[in-house]
Amino acid sequence: MDGVIRPAESRDLPRLTEIYNQAIRTGTCTCDLTEFTEEARLPWFREHQDPAWPLFVCELDGAAIGYAYLSPYRKGREALRHVAEISYYVDFACHGRGVGSALMVCTVAEARRLGYRSLIAILLACNEPSIALLRKSGFTEWGRLPEIAELPGGTCSHLYYGMTL
Repeated sequence: MDGVIRPAESRDLPRLTEIYNQAIRTGTCTCDLTEFTEEARLPWFREHQDPAWPLFVCELDGAAIGYAYLSPYRKGREALRHVAEISYYVDFACHGRGVGSALMVCTVAEARRLGYRSLIAILLACNEPSIALLRKSGFTEWGRLPEIAELPGGTCSHLYYGMTL
């Protein structure tokens, strides 16, 4: 894998927004249907400056080419305090180069270090590359919400993949 993985910095926000908008445009990678501005993504970025909810970037030649982060699962529900949700996005021009795998290894290791006991990934069933990455990384399907996502191309199931740390 080319690139260096590091914590995200404010200078990364334009590229992170661009990569996420690329995923939105596919209609198969996220349940968001409307692209974001950098300003609209700023609260999300600030939430992930908290050491408990890290945001990592894979950088190549001075630019982010992918990112992964941890978020609270069912925020505020104390019984789920040891569960984190993992999310990741890679620039489509960099797919197949090991970027997602490297980000996954780094983020899972950080989740362990932070003391999380389980990781959850929530994704669309039509996102086959993401399912393959999760399986390769040791996640298994823990749940399925059948045909609940209404996407431009039709409905799709929402999947829960999980890993016990």
